[in-house]
Amino acid sequence: MSEKQAPEVVSQEAAHKVESSFAKIQKPLLGAIVAVLVIGGGWFAYQEYVVKPKEEKAAEALFKAEQYFAMDSSRLVLNGDGQNKGVLNVISNFGGTKAANLAHYYAGISYLKMGEFENAVKHLKDFSTDAKQVQLLASGCLGDAYAELNKKEEAIEAYKKAANTFAEDETNSSEYLFRAALLLETTGKNAEALELYKELKTKFPKTDKGFQADKYIYRLNIEKNDLAE
Repeated sequence: MSEKQAPEVVSQEAAHKVESSFAKIQKPLLGAIVAVLVIGGGWFAYQEYVVKPKEEKAAEALFKAEQYFAMDSSRLVLNGDGQNKGVLNVISNFGGTKAANLAHYYAGISYLKMGEFENAVKHLKDFSTDAKQVQLLASGCLGDAYAELNKKEEAIEAYKKAANTFAEDETNSSEYLFRAALLLETTGKNAEALELYKELKTKFPKTDKGFQADKYIYRLNIEKNDLAE
């Protein structure tokens, strides 16, 4: 063979190398494709035949408890009525479902109303939602439970979180910002409280707490000036 091979020979050799390379990776490649299909199919089957029925059963189990929650019947919400299970049962048996997550909210609020604040904290901490107005209320109620337990720092953080979750709900947002400011005063953090009262006045001037903010700002400013003299 000459030093310079004919173009068709070079082309044949190149083609042979490509075929050999493809042959080497063909099995692993096909195996990977099959694995993806199997995993994808398995995921679909799991969602369709395990997750979906579980969600439906959980929602069904929660239905009566939701009615009792609307009726403000806290013990029935928690434990059921003998024929229908309560939210504690939903949490125990349907963990990981949307209904179980919502059950934590119902449980936390119910325990708060009953004065069982440790249990209220436990369940409200386990609840989260993308529905901002509901999350606002959950965080605010968590703050109330902490405050009742005299855990002021935790309560302040929960109130501040509530106030900043859904500012469109001006009534509740201003209320929780006000509670955070009041608690800061009781812990001796007057400078931080003053800043929150100013924020309250700026963000929610048309609310009841926004109207009240001026007198708290005035009082804290007077106290600050007295101390500076």
